[in-house]
Amino acid sequence: MASTRCAACKYLRRRCPSDCIFSLYFPSNNPQRFAHVHKIFGASNIGKMLQDLPVHRRADAADSLYYEAHCRIKDPVYGCVGIINILLQEIYNVQCQIAKIQAEIAFLGTHAQSDQTQYQQLQIAPNLDPNFLSEQKGLSNSFDDSSTWFF
Repeated sequence: MASTRCAACKYLRRRCPSDCIFSLYFPSNNPQRFAHVHKIFGASNIGKMLQDLPVHRRADAADSLYYEAHCRIKDPVYGCVGIINILLQEIYNVQCQIAKIQAEIAFLGTHAQSDQTQYQQLQIAPNLDPNFLSEQKGLSNSFDDSSTWFF
């Protein structure tokens, strides 16, 4: 690089060679990015990991290392795993809500279907006398005044 050093070389206080492995992935305008990764993984380990990867995958690896380091600094015990567990819990809660809603839909669907069947049965015989069904069962809807026991 011509006049500016990458964030890694600035942090390590060394001259930045033209073929610096860090220069593309840790630019000088974001020094915290390298500082976090260096604190967790170390400069030589980062360099080895980036050199072992094909060029087209190095940018994703550097982003991943930064994200993992950032999470580890924020949560030293769990790091990224803590975030993954939180997201898994949210997925589980949403799946439970979906199952409850699907059960309610199925329940309401069966009741709506039975209500629709009853409505269709009433539509089939609209001219029937309302007393017809009770008379068929041996019941009567007629009211006999002589059988009242109250005044």
